[in-house]
Amino acid sequence: MTFPSDLPVTTLTVFAALAALSVLTLTVTIFKMIQFRRLGVGGHRRGEEILEDWLNGRPDEAQRKAAAGRTVLARVLGAVMSGLRARPSEPGYGEELARQVALTELARMGARMRLLEAVVQMAPMLGLLGTVIGMIDAFGNLAVSQEAADPRLLASGIWTALTTTAAGLAIALVAYFIASWLEGRIEDERQTIELVISSAIHGRIAQPARA
Repeated sequence: MTFPSDLPVTTLTVFAALAALSVLTLTVTIFKMIQFRRLGVGGHRRGEEILEDWLNGRPDEAQRKAAAGRTVLARVLGAVMSGLRARPSEPGYGEELARQVALTELARMGARMRLLEAVVQMAPMLGLLGTVIGMIDAFGNLAVSQEAADPRLLASGIWTALTTTAAGLAIALVAYFIASWLEGRIEDERQTIELVISSAIHGRIAQPARA
């Protein structure tokens, strides 16, 4: 794909802005993947092991695993178990400690997500702006031209103008799918946190035996 060398400065600016948005999307995606890995997002197996030890009367082992665990669930379970052991008669205290840790973890997981949402909204508008500017320039040149209009030059200008909209939509779609995937992981972690806090305090519902 080649572009005319005499593009107006405004169109070049739009292309540069779209390129910056694509770089921003890639940067945020890499940052979030590294962050999720460091936070231990999705480490549900370790959380299940800690919860099983706690519910089966092995609180010391459960707390030891929670302290050594590097996952979100391990830190939340460590907080709720510490609260319950410190004040056995006040389960609300352990629940409150766990919720404070959970809110902190969820806030960290949600960091930079608004940047992706901004890309989803800005990229199509920038692309449309580039198209409008390109169309104005193409038809403006046609209006002031004293010679017979060359359909090929007009088509080239319109093609270049429409390219900005296509680029903006493509960037927005990629950012949307990435944001949806990341938000899905955060929501899954939030629901799992709610479940393990409740299970650690109130126990689990007995599963029916399979026939």
